[in-house]
Amino acid sequence: MAVMTRAALLKGPYDIELVEKELVCGEDEILVKNHLIGICGSDKAFYRGQMPPKTAEFRQEPKFPFWLGHESGGTVVEVGSKVSEYQVGDKVIAFGWCNNYADYFVAKAFQLQPAPEGLDMDLLSLGEPIACAMYSGLHSGVQLGDVVVVMGGGFAGQIIAQCAKQKGADRVIVADVLDGKLELAKQLGADVTVNLKKEDLKDIVFKMTGDRGADVVVEAAGGESSFNTASEIIKHNGKFVFYSWVTQPITLNISRWHDDGLEFINTCLVHHTWRERYVWTPPSLRPVAQGNVNIKPLITNEFPLSEIKAAFELADKDDTAIKIVLRP
Repeated sequence: MAVMTRAALLKGPYDIELVEKELVCGEDEILVKNHLIGICGSDKAFYRGQMPPKTAEFRQEPKFPFWLGHESGGTVVEVGSKVSEYQVGDKVIAFGWCNNYADYFVAKAFQLQPAPEGLDMDLLSLGEPIACAMYSGLHSGVQLGDVVVVMGGGFAGQIIAQCAKQKGADRVIVADVLDGKLELAKQLGADVTVNLKKEDLKDIVFKMTGDRGADVVVEAAGGESSFNTASEIIKHNGKFVFYSWVTQPITLNISRWHDDGLEFINTCLVHHTWRERYVWTPPSLRPVAQGNVNIKPLITNEFPLSEIKAAFELADKDDTAIKIVLRP
Protein backbone atom coordinates (compact mmCIF):
# COMPACT_ATOMS: atom_id res chain seq x y z
CA MET A 1 0.00 0.00 0.00
CA ALA A 2 1.00 3.64 -0.35
CA VAL A 3 0.78 6.11 2.54
CA MET A 4 1.12 9.87 2.67
CA THR A 5 3.42 11.24 5.32
CA ARG A 6 4.82 14.52 6.48
CA ALA A 7 8.61 14.39 6.18
CA ALA A 8 11.38 16.84 6.99
CA LEU A 9 13.36 18.28 4.10
CA LEU A 10 16.45 20.32 4.92
CA LYS A 11 16.65 22.69 1.96
CA GLY A 12 19.72 24.55 3.16
CA PRO A 13 21.29 25.94 6.33
CA TYR A 14 18.55 26.85 8.85
CA ASP A 15 15.88 26.06 6.26
CA ILE A 16 13.83 23.03 7.30
CA GLU A 17 10.20 22.26 6.62
CA LEU A 18 7.70 19.43 6.54
CA VAL A 19 6.60 18.40 3.08
CA GLU A 20 4.05 15.84 1.94
CA LYS A 21 5.63 12.69 0.65
CA GLU A 22 4.19 9.43 -0.64
CA LEU A 23 5.78 6.25 0.65
CA VAL A 24 5.48 2.88 -1.05
CA CYS A 25 6.76 -0.20 0.72
CA GLY A 26 9.02 -2.05 -1.72
CA GLU A 27 9.39 -5.82 -1.81
CA ASP A 28 12.55 -5.68 0.32
CA GLU A 29 11.40 -2.87 2.63
CA ILE A 30 9.51 -2.30 5.88
CA LEU A 31 7.03 0.52 6.51
CA VAL A 32 7.11 1.85 10.08
CA LYS A 33 4.70 4.17 11.90
CA ASN A 34 6.77 6.48 14.08
CA HIS A 35 6.19 6.87 17.82
CA LEU A 36 8.84 9.45 18.73
CA ILE A 37 11.81 11.14 17.04
CA GLY A 38 14.92 12.65 18.62
CA ILE A 39 17.17 15.48 17.46
CA CYS A 40 20.78 14.32 17.26
CA GLY A 41 23.87 16.49 17.51
CA SER A 42 24.67 15.55 13.91
CA ASP A 43 21.23 16.81 12.86
CA LYS A 44 22.07 20.16 14.46
CA ALA A 45 25.36 20.27 12.55
CA PHE A 46 23.59 19.60 9.25
CA TYR A 47 20.93 22.20 10.12
CA ARG A 48 23.74 24.73 10.56
CA GLY A 49 25.12 23.82 7.14
CA GLN A 50 28.00 21.66 8.35
CA MET A 51 27.62 18.77 5.91
CA PRO A 52 30.37 16.14 6.17
CA PRO A 53 32.00 14.30 3.25
CA LYS A 54 30.13 11.19 2.09
CA THR A 55 31.03 8.02 3.95
CA ALA A 56 29.71 4.47 3.89
CA GLU A 57 27.18 5.52 6.55
CA PHE A 58 25.13 7.56 4.09
CA ARG A 59 22.58 6.02 1.73
CA GLN A 60 22.01 9.49 0.24
CA GLU A 61 24.54 12.17 -0.63
CA PRO A 62 25.10 14.51 2.35
CA LYS A 63 24.20 17.64 0.43
CA PHE A 64 21.22 19.98 0.17
CA PRO A 65 18.37 19.30 -0.18
CA PHE A 66 18.68 16.53 2.41
CA TRP A 67 15.94 14.24 3.77
CA LEU A 68 16.78 14.53 7.46
CA GLY A 69 16.38 12.22 10.44
CA HIS A 70 17.60 8.96 11.93
CA GLU A 71 16.66 8.75 15.65
CA SER A 72 13.26 7.11 16.02
CA GLY A 73 11.28 3.97 16.60
CA GLY A 74 7.79 2.67 16.16
CA THR A 75 5.55 -0.11 14.91
CA VAL A 76 5.79 -2.06 11.66
CA VAL A 77 2.65 -1.56 9.57
CA GLU A 78 3.71 -3.29 6.34
CA VAL A 79 6.46 -5.60 5.12
CA GLY A 80 7.56 -6.35 1.59
CA SER A 81 7.20 -9.78 0.05
CA LYS A 82 10.93 -10.51 0.35
CA VAL A 83 11.17 -9.51 4.02
CA SER A 84 11.36 -12.38 6.51
CA GLU A 85 12.96 -10.65 9.52
CA TYR A 86 9.92 -8.58 10.56
CA GLN A 87 6.16 -8.77 10.56
CA VAL A 88 3.29 -6.34 11.02
CA GLY A 89 2.97 -5.26 14.65
CA ASP A 90 6.66 -5.61 15.54
CA LYS A 91 8.21 -2.81 17.58
CA VAL A 92 11.47 -1.61 16.03
CA ILE A 93 14.32 0.86 16.53
CA ALA A 94 15.61 2.79 13.53
CA PHE A 95 19.34 2.57 12.82
CA GLY A 96 19.81 4.45 9.58
CA TRP A 97 19.23 7.72 7.74
CA CYS A 98 15.66 6.89 6.72
CA ASN A 99 14.17 10.43 6.77
CA ASN A 100 12.81 9.72 10.23
CA TYR A 101 11.38 13.18 10.97
CA ALA A 102 8.09 11.91 9.66
CA ASP A 103 4.83 10.19 10.54
CA TYR A 104 5.99 7.09 8.67
CA PHE A 105 9.31 5.96 7.22
CA VAL A 106 10.49 3.14 4.98
CA ALA A 107 13.62 1.14 5.77
CA LYS A 108 15.55 -1.92 4.73
CA ALA A 109 15.80 -4.71 7.27
CA PHE A 110 19.44 -3.91 8.10
CA GLN A 111 18.42 -0.35 9.05
CA LEU A 112 16.17 -1.58 11.86
CA GLN A 113 16.69 -3.31 15.18
CA PRO A 114 14.14 -5.48 16.99
CA ALA A 115 12.94 -3.82 20.18
CA PRO A 116 14.35 -5.48 23.31
CA GLU A 117 12.04 -6.37 26.15
CA GLY A 118 11.60 -3.99 29.04
CA LEU A 119 11.80 -0.59 27.30
CA ASP A 120 8.74 1.63 27.07
CA MET A 121 7.95 3.12 23.67
CA ASP A 122 9.56 6.50 24.36
CA LEU A 123 12.89 4.94 25.32
CA LEU A 124 12.57 2.36 22.56
CA SER A 125 12.21 5.19 20.06
CA LEU A 126 15.46 6.69 21.36
CA GLY A 127 17.07 3.26 21.25
CA GLU A 128 19.69 4.31 18.70
CA PRO A 129 21.26 7.20 20.68
CA ILE A 130 20.82 5.35 23.97
CA ALA A 131 22.46 2.18 22.62
CA CYS A 132 25.29 4.20 21.08
CA ALA A 133 26.08 5.95 24.36
CA MET A 134 25.69 2.77 26.41
CA TYR A 135 27.93 0.83 24.03
CA SER A 136 30.55 3.55 24.44
CA GLY A 137 30.31 3.39 28.22
CA LEU A 138 30.47 -0.40 28.30
CA HIS A 139 33.40 -0.61 25.86
CA SER A 140 35.41 2.37 27.12
CA GLY A 141 37.92 0.21 28.95
CA VAL A 142 36.96 1.66 32.34
CA GLN A 143 38.25 -0.55 35.16
CA LEU A 144 37.45 -0.76 38.86
CA GLY A 145 39.13 2.16 40.63
CA ASP A 146 39.75 4.33 37.55
CA VAL A 147 39.53 8.10 37.38
CA VAL A 148 37.35 8.89 34.36
CA VAL A 149 36.72 12.24 32.69
CA VAL A 150 33.76 12.73 30.36
CA MET A 151 34.13 15.78 28.13
CA GLY A 152 30.59 17.02 27.48
CA GLY A 153 27.41 16.79 29.56
CA GLY A 154 24.99 16.26 26.70
CA PHE A 155 22.76 13.23 26.14
CA ALA A 156 25.60 10.82 25.39
CA GLY A 157 28.00 12.24 27.98
CA GLN A 158 25.43 11.91 30.76
CA ILE A 159 24.78 8.27 29.87
CA ILE A 160 28.49 7.41 29.54
CA ALA A 161 29.22 9.02 32.91
CA GLN A 162 26.52 6.93 34.60
CA CYS A 163 27.85 3.82 32.91
CA ALA A 164 31.44 4.54 34.00
CA LYS A 165 30.31 4.84 37.61
CA GLN A 166 28.35 1.60 37.37
CA LYS A 167 31.46 -0.13 35.98
CA GLY A 168 33.36 0.72 39.13
CA ALA A 169 35.17 3.98 38.41
CA ASP A 170 36.46 5.48 41.65
CA ARG A 171 35.77 9.03 40.46
CA VAL A 172 33.83 10.26 37.47
CA ILE A 173 34.38 13.85 36.39
CA VAL A 174 31.97 15.51 33.93
CA ALA A 175 33.24 18.67 32.22
CA ASP A 176 31.01 21.13 30.37
CA VAL A 177 30.44 24.88 29.98
CA LEU A 178 26.85 24.92 31.26
CA ASP A 179 25.97 24.78 34.95
CA GLY A 180 22.57 23.21 34.27
CA LYS A 181 24.10 20.18 32.58
CA LEU A 182 26.68 19.87 35.33
CA GLU A 183 24.01 20.01 38.04
CA LEU A 184 22.13 17.20 36.28
CA ALA A 185 25.32 15.15 35.98
CA LYS A 186 25.81 15.52 39.73
CA GLN A 187 22.23 14.38 40.37
CA LEU A 188 22.81 11.34 38.16
CA GLY A 189 25.92 10.22 40.03
CA ALA A 190 28.98 12.14 38.83
CA ASP A 191 31.51 12.63 41.63
CA VAL A 192 32.96 15.91 40.35
CA THR A 193 31.72 18.45 37.82
CA VAL A 194 33.86 21.13 36.19
CA ASN A 195 32.69 24.24 34.38
CA LEU A 196 35.33 24.75 31.70
CA LYS A 197 34.62 28.48 31.55
CA LYS A 198 35.29 28.95 35.26
CA GLU A 199 37.76 26.25 36.29
CA ASP A 200 41.01 24.68 35.06
CA LEU A 201 40.19 21.04 34.31
CA LYS A 202 43.82 20.02 33.85
CA ASP A 203 44.77 21.47 37.23
CA ILE A 204 41.85 19.68 38.93
CA VAL A 205 42.60 16.31 37.32
CA PHE A 206 46.33 16.44 38.08
CA LYS A 207 45.79 17.44 41.70
CA MET A 208 43.26 14.63 42.08
CA THR A 209 45.59 12.00 40.58
CA GLY A 210 48.95 13.03 42.02
CA ASP A 211 50.05 14.52 38.68
CA ARG A 212 49.43 11.25 36.81
CA GLY A 213 46.34 12.23 34.81
CA ALA A 214 43.05 10.45 34.20
CA ASP A 215 42.95 6.76 33.39
CA VAL A 216 40.19 7.21 30.80
CA VAL A 217 38.96 10.33 29.01
CA VAL A 218 35.80 10.17 26.89
CA GLU A 219 35.42 12.88 24.25
CA ALA A 220 31.69 13.54 23.92
CA ALA A 221 31.67 17.29 23.28
CA GLY A 222 32.78 17.34 19.67
CA GLY A 223 35.02 20.38 19.49
CA GLU A 224 38.66 21.20 18.81
CA SER A 225 39.35 22.53 22.31
CA SER A 226 37.70 19.48 23.84
CA PHE A 227 39.88 17.07 21.87
CA ASN A 228 43.05 18.95 22.79
CA THR A 229 42.13 19.27 26.46
CA ALA A 230 41.37 15.54 26.54
CA SER A 231 44.82 14.87 25.08
CA GLU A 232 46.45 16.90 27.86
CA ILE A 233 44.76 15.28 30.86
CA ILE A 234 45.18 11.55 30.08
CA LYS A 235 47.87 9.68 31.99
CA HIS A 236 50.81 7.99 30.27
CA ASN A 237 49.37 4.96 28.40
CA GLY A 238 45.86 6.07 29.32
CA LYS A 239 42.75 5.55 27.24
CA PHE A 240 41.28 8.16 24.85
CA VAL A 241 37.71 7.17 23.99
CA PHE A 242 36.20 8.58 20.78
CA TYR A 243 32.49 9.21 20.83
CA SER A 244 31.48 12.52 19.25
CA TRP A 245 31.34 13.10 15.51
CA VAL A 246 33.31 16.15 14.36
CA THR A 247 32.07 16.93 10.84
CA GLN A 248 34.63 19.64 10.04
CA PRO A 249 38.46 19.52 10.04
CA ILE A 250 40.12 20.63 13.29
CA THR A 251 43.71 21.23 14.40
CA LEU A 252 45.05 18.73 16.93
CA ASN A 253 48.20 18.56 19.02
CA ILE A 254 49.04 14.89 18.67
CA SER A 255 52.53 14.93 20.16
CA ARG A 256 51.26 13.34 23.39
CA TRP A 257 49.36 10.71 21.45
CA HIS A 258 52.67 9.39 20.14
CA ASP A 259 55.04 10.22 22.99
CA ASP A 260 52.87 8.88 25.81
CA GLY A 261 51.53 5.84 23.97
CA LEU A 262 47.87 6.70 24.39
CA GLU A 263 45.35 3.97 23.62
CA PHE A 264 42.56 5.06 21.29
CA ILE A 265 39.18 3.36 21.46
CA ASN A 266 36.53 4.04 18.82
CA THR A 267 33.17 3.36 20.44
CA CYS A 268 30.88 4.45 17.60
CA LEU A 269 28.37 1.60 17.55
CA VAL A 270 26.45 2.69 14.45
CA HIS A 271 29.62 2.99 12.37
CA HIS A 272 30.43 -0.69 12.67
CA THR A 273 28.68 -3.16 10.37
CA TRP A 274 24.96 -3.66 10.87
CA ARG A 275 25.67 -7.30 11.76
CA GLU A 276 27.87 -6.25 14.67
CA ARG A 277 25.32 -3.63 15.71
CA TYR A 278 22.58 -6.27 15.63
CA VAL A 279 24.53 -8.33 18.19
CA TRP A 280 25.77 -5.47 20.39
CA THR A 281 22.59 -3.42 20.77
CA PRO A 282 20.61 -5.78 23.09
CA PRO A 283 23.33 -6.01 25.76
CA SER A 284 23.93 -2.27 25.45
CA LEU A 285 20.26 -1.54 26.21
CA ARG A 286 19.87 -4.19 28.92
CA PRO A 287 21.17 -1.99 31.80
CA VAL A 288 18.67 0.70 30.78
CA ALA A 289 15.78 -1.76 30.80
CA GLN A 290 16.98 -2.96 34.22
CA GLY A 291 16.87 0.59 35.56
CA ASN A 292 20.62 0.86 36.18
CA VAL A 293 20.98 3.95 33.97
CA ASN A 294 18.50 6.83 34.16
CA ILE A 295 17.43 8.25 30.79
CA LYS A 296 14.13 10.08 31.31
CA PRO A 297 15.68 13.20 32.95
CA LEU A 298 17.72 13.71 29.78
CA ILE A 299 14.58 14.31 27.67
CA THR A 300 14.31 18.04 28.30
CA ASN A 301 11.96 19.30 25.56
CA GLU A 302 9.11 17.91 23.50
CA PHE A 303 7.38 19.30 20.41
CA PRO A 304 4.71 17.99 18.07
CA LEU A 305 6.17 17.11 14.67
CA SER A 306 4.22 20.01 13.17
CA GLU A 307 6.49 22.40 15.12
CA ILE A 308 9.75 21.06 13.72
CA LYS A 309 10.96 24.57 12.85
CA ALA A 310 10.60 25.68 16.47
CA ALA A 311 12.26 22.49 17.71
CA PHE A 312 15.35 23.08 15.55
CA GLU A 313 15.50 26.75 16.45
CA LEU A 314 15.62 25.71 20.10
CA ALA A 315 18.25 23.04 19.40
CA ASP A 316 20.37 25.60 17.59
CA LYS A 317 20.10 28.42 20.14
CA ASP A 318 19.68 26.76 23.53
CA ASP A 319 22.60 24.57 24.54
CA THR A 320 20.91 23.77 27.86
CA ALA A 321 18.48 21.50 25.98
CA ILE A 322 19.84 17.96 26.22
CA LYS A 323 17.47 15.76 24.21
CA ILE A 324 14.70 17.39 22.20
CA VAL A 325 12.05 15.03 20.87
CA LEU A 326 9.20 15.35 18.43
CA ARG A 327 5.97 13.37 18.55
CA PRO A 328 4.00 12.72 15.34
